[in-house]
Amino acid sequence: MAAPRARAQTAAMPAAESRALAAVAGRALLDSRANQELEYLSDEIGGRVTGSPAANQAIAWALGEMRKAGLEDVHEEPWTLEHGWTRGFAHLRILGGANQVLHADAMGWTGSTPAGGLDAPVIAVNAYHLRAAEREAGSWRGKVLLLRPEGAPPKNAMSTFTQLDGFLKAAYAAGTAAVIAGQGAGLAAGMNLTHTGVLGFNTVYRVPVVNLTAESQSLLQRLMDRAGADAVRIHVDIQNTITGPVPTANVVGEVRGTSEPQQVVVIGGHLDSWDLSAGATDDGTGAMAALAAGRAIVESGYRPKRTVRVVLFTGEEQGLLGSQAYVKRHAAEMKDTVAALILDEGQGPIDAMQVGGHDAVIPELEPLARLLAGFGSPRLNDGSSFGTDSGPFILAGVPGINLSQDSPDYRYTHHSVVDTFDHVRHAVLIRNAAELAVMAFTIADRAQRLDAPWTPAQVKAELERQGLEGELRAFGLWNFGN
Repeated sequence: MAAPRARAQTAAMPAAESRALAAVAGRALLDSRANQELEYLSDEIGGRVTGSPAANQAIAWALGEMRKAGLEDVHEEPWTLEHGWTRGFAHLRILGGANQVLHADAMGWTGSTPAGGLDAPVIAVNAYHLRAAEREAGSWRGKVLLLRPEGAPPKNAMSTFTQLDGFLKAAYAAGTAAVIAGQGAGLAAGMNLTHTGVLGFNTVYRVPVVNLTAESQSLLQRLMDRAGADAVRIHVDIQNTITGPVPTANVVGEVRGTSEPQQVVVIGGHLDSWDLSAGATDDGTGAMAALAAGRAIVESGYRPKRTVRVVLFTGEEQGLLGSQAYVKRHAAEMKDTVAALILDEGQGPIDAMQVGGHDAVIPELEPLARLLAGFGSPRLNDGSSFGTDSGPFILAGVPGINLSQDSPDYRYTHHSVVDTFDHVRHAVLIRNAAELAVMAFTIADRAQRLDAPWTPAQVKAELERQGLEGELRAFGLWNFGN
């Protein structure tokens, strides 16, 4: 993948301390309710898997909070998830010896073993060479496959994840009993934690797949290393429920612009979460920061020239589905969508703005970056993120700006049982909401829009330059033909 192109910052921004921006930042910093709202979302509603009753409760609650905040045209935008999924249980136990329990949780949108489970030998598969491993699928029937990395890792860190699709389909076709894997290679981060999530964008895998804690996987690997191939057997009983289509919705409200209201700056995060815990840092922090930023603009008493639209997406955890639904629904407006600023990288402070390939906007954003020096000026680069809801906007030719965050503890809270409100950095959430409000207001109030909308040919050329075509094809997101 090509490295993002960074730009040096240049001359100072005139009138950086404007009354409007001071009022917006002041409201966000001094009268924030972001933490109280996040506490309610996390503790009273909890985990919000798309299409679940809790996710629907969160949608209704967010609509009410947007109205209380004074946002205009508050409404939900329904869309349908092709398959619902509900976690049951995952019971794994080593047979023989100490008969030890393996601590496991099922990966999302994966299948079940026969009722009552089964006993099966465990064999290792090199997680770095999954396509090559498929040649051995004829020997997988009735076995549990343990993915473990061996040798040098691939140059593209995403290659293991992108190869999982074909591998898991081959495993199911071969009659594999179950697969032990995560979203990448290696042991789960943290002490006694699993990290779940989907293994492909908008995809159901009928083979049962679980993630083990690092301690359980290390134990299993030691036993296998001592005993040899097929010698270690486990009992595995995994039960999940896969359903047909389920309704869901994005939640939308806005601060209408004064002179060019048809032009829109989107700010947002995703309201849905994973189900092992409360989804406080993924992405309660981002969603509540966006809501707080919209409220701060309303309460400042100032209005920008263009509309600032707050969008809380659902379906992000299943493959950016809510943001894809938004872009599809608003396809005619994409030419008037100036930018989309997305916050979805944990509990840390914003440290960079990745502008989705639109490097022409970097010099235009340099005065804004300097204006935010009190927060720690964000670095600017033209990288593209398809791990957040910025991706569908990039594909539509819009600067989909991923607000990268410095969140070292996110590796522990991400999709795990410790994604709880007590791991939120409360002062940072307020700071991020204020910074997002200033970003949105400044971009919406500029004399000229950031960039002209890109044609599909321009988008295709930039994504190819960044080396993203293979990844996007694997995700089913490449819409530019062969």
